[in-house]
Amino acid sequence: APSEAMRRAPTAPRRMPAPRLLAALAALSRAGARNALARTPPMGWMSWELFRCSTDCAKDPEGCISEELFRNQTDALVAGGYVAAGYKGIHIDDCWMQRDTDEFKGDSVRFPSGMKSLGDYMHSRGARFGLYTAESPTTCAGYPASKDHEGEHAKLFAAWGVDYMKVDGCGDASYYDHGYKAMGAALEASGRDIVYSCSWPAYLGDNESTKPYATMIMAGCNSWRNWADIQCSWASLSSIIDHWGDYGDVIAPFAGPGHWNDMDMLLVGANCITLEEEKTQLAIWAISASPLIMGNDLRKVPSQSRALLLNRDAIAISQDPLGQMGVRLLGFTSDSPQQVWARRLGTGAVAVVLYNKLGAKSRGTVGPRCPSWHSIQGGRLEACAGGDGDFLLRQLSLGDVADLSLE
Repeated sequence: APSEAMRRAPTAPRRMPAPRLLAALAALSRAGARNALARTPPMGWMSWELFRCSTDCAKDPEGCISEELFRNQTDALVAGGYVAAGYKGIHIDDCWMQRDTDEFKGDSVRFPSGMKSLGDYMHSRGARFGLYTAESPTTCAGYPASKDHEGEHAKLFAAWGVDYMKVDGCGDASYYDHGYKAMGAALEASGRDIVYSCSWPAYLGDNESTKPYATMIMAGCNSWRNWADIQCSWASLSSIIDHWGDYGDVIAPFAGPGHWNDMDMLLVGANCITLEEEKTQLAIWAISASPLIMGNDLRKVPSQSRALLLNRDAIAISQDPLGQMGVRLLGFTSDSPQQVWARRLGTGAVAVVLYNKLGAKSRGTVGPRCPSWHSIQGGRLEACAGGDGDFLLRQLSLGDVADLSLE
């Protein structure tokens, strides 16, 4: 028989005060909606690397930041097969804004049809609309930005049909903790799904272990530029690879579906590095689960570079649904002439990059035959002979990225 205590009616639960309840529900809604976006690293194209802030369309009719440029790049994205391969975003970077007006809008001369019309054109072609602002009074190029206007501007972005926002810094870093959180909340409240790319950590120095990545995730950032801007050179590109290798164990835990470490734009097809260097970049970016955002002129991509960008196996590794970021394996440093990088995939397989920094003329010392892999702490994998000699050259070919296949 039930006890007296069991027969008594249960005490009514204490009610949460209405304002606290509403705040809690709003926070839960925001967290859930943010996590529904960017389940794999974003892919697309961005204007900054080659086109920068060219605004004199009379002198530079093919390359000035204008409605015509982005319509042409949208057409090339489709015609080149990039949209079909997953590169869906056309991202307008800095210098699109109208100066000398209180109204936040596109430059009326260079964007005569308005930003919504341009976004509609991208959508009609199967592409997505990416746009840029900054958490500062002005952008890095001196155009109007979004500091203290996050709510107002987020509503505009949603009304224009924006799908992806790159939000730069460019100002007082003490504002970023408030500003990036405010923009994340404003984008969520806008009523439109807008992937939120934050440049917050790129302004916080070189030491990745001191940056508040957990706070950035909770602020709604779907990806973030961690470190230095990439320049169109191997020196810049290789320094970013070294930085990711040095800090992989620090930043990898914060990468995953909905929030990604961004190594910056792909130089593949920009005609400023060699084809072998392009292969290296695509391989490391894919293994590192970095967004694949091209920084080329889509109208002028060489055929070999295009084939590389469209490589289905490299894209499959990049877009693996498990979303585990790959790292440089223990035993290797940025001074190692050859390195092994690896990423665990959702199938249980492991994707491997063999990175030879010495170039084709010198491959270093090849160690003894390696019959197996050993598991090491954290679930990652290391070549059984370690990082000093055995680069697995006797087991795996250093063939072109275009010849890779997933097993």
